[in-house]
Amino acid sequence: MENLKITVFQGYLFWENTDKNLQNITLRLSGGIREKTDLIILPEMFTTGFTMNAAELAEPMNGKTMQWMEKTAKQYDCVITGTIIIKEGGKYYNRLIWMRPDGTHEHYDKRHLFALGNEHNTYTAGTKKLFVELNGWKICPVICYDLRFPVWLRNIDENPYDLLIVVANWPERRAAHWRTLIPARAVENQSYVIAVNRVGHDGNEVYHSGDSTCIDPNGKVIYYKRDEEDLYTFSIIGDEIEKVRTALPFLKDADNFEINI
Repeated sequence: MENLKITVFQGYLFWENTDKNLQNITLRLSGGIREKTDLIILPEMFTTGFTMNAAELAEPMNGKTMQWMEKTAKQYDCVITGTIIIKEGGKYYNRLIWMRPDGTHEHYDKRHLFALGNEHNTYTAGTKKLFVELNGWKICPVICYDLRFPVWLRNIDENPYDLLIVVANWPERRAAHWRTLIPARAVENQSYVIAVNRVGHDGNEVYHSGDSTCIDPNGKVIYYKRDEEDLYTFSIIGDEIEKVRTALPFLKDADNFEINI
């Protein structure tokens, strides 16, 4: 398995302003990507911030943000991912898009909706995990609150994932939880975890400190950034997965279970 080059964007998000956010991200990418990357990761609801105003802000699956993602993935010849508000079949979804440079895409609808913020009263929960392949890596992308539910994220498949991606709008007031749960998910699943958060105050005056990070399967910090906007590219090492799982074959002793949706 070859190494994977990742670009993360810990961005300030302009509240409920899709056009301004897309302009800002476009500008940051054009000035910050100076080498070939395999994957660009954006935060949760990267065009709007974490808003319940879905009726005004939701887009269809052929809307402007999907068109922007397709164009951007093609421009940088890489996958781009993050979540946007989608309206489909009369329902609203906090939907992660996995957009490839050829324009094909897959999606994951957030499974665990944040009831404390009334997300469950606006959006419809997803029922299926998403596993995608990129350059020999098996990847599981999830969204923010999902991080608190280890059963949903547990690496029990016969072909386990190698990288867990968490995109988020995680507030600073619970940053200690964020910084604790991310390395726990990496160690227990013997995978890399890349978690990308936003920074700054949202429209409800909730502050987000970012704390975006990458943790390797041994719990080592590869990348970490707090309190400022950051576009950063780094590599994760394919051989590290096999080394850890061979030396410490814990996954084979995991409990078998099924999740009832």
